[in-house]
Amino acid sequence: MAELRVRVASTVGLHARPAALVARLAAEQPVTITIRKEGGEPVPAASLLNLMTLGAMHGDEVILAADGEGAQSSLDKVAELIATDLDA
Repeated sequence: MAELRVRVASTVGLHARPAALVARLAAEQPVTITIRKEGGEPVPAASLLNLMTLGAMHGDEVILAADGEGAQSSLDKVAELIATDLDA
C-alpha cells in the first residue's frame, strides 16, 4: 500500500470548496484513496462529507493511502492539490 503525507495549505482547511475539489479529484482516480489524520481512522477521500468531518485544518498533516496499479500517481495528484492554497 502506498502512503503519502501532506500538509493542508488552504486557510479554511479541508472544508467547503477545498474539500469539494479534493473529493472530485480523488473520485476521478483509478484507485480508492483514503485520508486520515495521525492516529485517526482512514475515510474515503472521494467523499465530501467524510473530508469535512475529518477536521483537517490549515497546516495539519494528513496521510493519504491507496493500493493497486496507479496508486502512487493518484496519491501524488491529490497531495499536490491538498498542498495548494485553494482559497486564493
